[in-house]
Amino acid sequence: MKLAIMNGLPAEEVLLWDDSDGCGAKFKAVIVASKFQGMKLLDRNRAVNSTFESLRPRIHAFSMRTWTPEEYETKKASGQPFF
Repeated sequence: MKLAIMNGLPAEEVLLWDDSDGCGAKFKAVIVASKFQGMKLLDRNRAVNSTFESLRPRIHAFSMRTWTPEEYETKKASGQPFF
């Protein structure tokens, strides 16, 4: 999944967590891309979702945070958990 997102977007960073207790069907992700600058949240999410359409039948749940590099640095510096 990470590779599909990286290949589908010009992403600077993709952090992916398997949150499914081993079944591989529930994921959380942080996707950092300059491309997100000026995009609405829904458009960001759609851009990410389009990168792994072929994998979707095997995924039960997918939560994501889509940030620009500046937003990511701000979140990281805050010390708050991403999810």
